[in-house]
Amino acid sequence: MSRRGATIAALACALAGAAPLSAMAETLSNALTRAYHANPALNSGRAGLRADDENVPRALSQFRPRVKTDAFLGVERRRSVSNAYEIDNGDIFDPKYVQSFQNNRSLPRSAVLSVEQPLFDGFKTRNSALAAETGVFASRERLRLTEQRVLFDAVAAYMNVLRDTAALRLQESNVAVLDEQLRQNKERYAAGQITLTDIAQSEARLQAGRSQVAAARATLEASLGRYKQLIGDEPRRLAPADPVDRLLPKTRSDAERVAQSEHPVILAALHDVDAADLDIRVIESDFMPRLSMVGNVYTQSDIDGRGNRAVGAQVLGKLSVPIYAGGETSARVRQAKELAGQKKFDVDVARAELLALVRANWGALQAAKAQIAAAQSQIEAAERALNGVREEAKAGQRTTLEILNAQQELLNARIGLVFAQRDRVVASYAVLASIGRLSARDLRLPVTDYDPSLHFDQVKDSWGGTQTPGGR
Repeated sequence: MSRRGATIAALACALAGAAPLSAMAETLSNALTRAYHANPALNSGRAGLRADDENVPRALSQFRPRVKTDAFLGVERRRSVSNAYEIDNGDIFDPKYVQSFQNNRSLPRSAVLSVEQPLFDGFKTRNSALAAETGVFASRERLRLTEQRVLFDAVAAYMNVLRDTAALRLQESNVAVLDEQLRQNKERYAAGQITLTDIAQSEARLQAGRSQVAAARATLEASLGRYKQLIGDEPRRLAPADPVDRLLPKTRSDAERVAQSEHPVILAALHDVDAADLDIRVIESDFMPRLSMVGNVYTQSDIDGRGNRAVGAQVLGKLSVPIYAGGETSARVRQAKELAGQKKFDVDVARAELLALVRANWGALQAAKAQIAAAQSQIEAAERALNGVREEAKAGQRTTLEILNAQQELLNARIGLVFAQRDRVVASYAVLASIGRLSARDLRLPVTDYDPSLHFDQVKDSWGGTQTPGGR
C-alpha cells in the first residue's frame, strides 16, 4: 500500500471509531430513520398540521344548521289593578265605577327549541372553506420544511460525532507521540546531545497537546448531546457516511431551477398568497345580505298567571341586510388587500433568499471537495517533512523545536482532512435541502411516509364529535 493510501485508511479507521466495523454499526440511514419517527420537533409540526386541518370543518360549519334550546324557571309575584265602568239600564249619566284587585304568586316555566338554517351568506362559507384548505396546503409545505431541517440537523449531528471522535483520537495519538518524544529527549539529554531547553520545549508541547485533548473531548461531548437530542438515542459505533451527489442536479443552474419550483418555502408562500386573496372575499361578504330559515317550538306555563299554559311552533324567514357598520368592514377589506400585497412580496423575498442559499451551499460543496484534495496532499507533504526533519535532527542539522513544529503541522493537516470530509458530506445534504429534496422519500429511508392527507380526509366533512381520529 502507498503512503497516501495508508494515510487515508488510517483516517477512515478513525472516523469509524478506530475499530473495524461490526454488523451492529450505526449507519446514517438508520439514524435518519429514527429521527424521522421520533424527533419531537417533527412530531410537533405534524400535530400542528393536524390542528390546521380542523380549520376546514370550522369554516364549513358556518352554513350548517344551528340548534339550541333555552329553558327558564323562576318565581313570579303579580299584583294587578283594573278599572272599569259598568253601565246599568243604558243610562250613561249614572255609571257605576268598578275597581278589581288581583294578587297571586306563580312559578313561570318556559322552554324553546330553535333551529336556524342559513340559506345565503354572501358566499362567506365557501370562500372561508377555500381559504382554510389553502392554509392547510401551506402548512403541509411548512411541515416539509421542518422535515428537511430535522433531517439536515441529524446529518450534521451524525457527521459531527464522527468528526469529533476522529479529532479526539488524533489528539490522543499526538499526545502519545509527544510523550514518547519527551522520553527520547530526556535520554538524549542524559547523553549530552541536547540541552534543557529542548526538554522544556517538549514538555510545553506535551502539555499543550493534553489541553487540546481536553478541548476535543468537550467538543465531542457536546456533539453527542446534540446527536441524542435530534435522533433520540446515544450513538453507537458510527459507520462513515457518503455524500448524496447522486441526488443532486448536475449544475448550479439546474439546482436553482429545481429550488424555484420545488422548495417548500416557495410553495408555502404561494399558498399564502392564494389564502390572502380569499380572505378579501370573506370580508367583502359582510357587505351582502344574509338569508336564513328559523324554526321555533316552545312551551310556556304560568307566564301571565297561575294555571296559564301555551304551546306553539313557528317557522320564519330571517333576512339581515347590513347598511352601515361605522366603516369597520371597509377598513378590514383595505387591510386584507394590503396583507395580500405583502404576501406577494414575500414570495419575491423567498425566491431571492433561496437563490442565494443555493449558490452558497453549492459553493461550499465545491470548496469541500477542493479542501479534501488539498488536505490529502498536505498530509503527504507534512509526513515527508516530518521524516526529513527527524533524520536531519539525528545529524544535528535540526532542532527539537523544528521536530515539534513538523509534528504539529502533520496533526493539523490530518485534522483538516477530517473536517473537510465532514464538510463534504454535510455540504452535499445542504445542497439537497436548498433545492427542496431532502426528505425521507427522496433519501429512500426505510420508513412509512407520514401522509398528511389521511387526517385531513378524516375530519374535513365532520359534523361533530370531540374525539380525534387518533383516539384522543
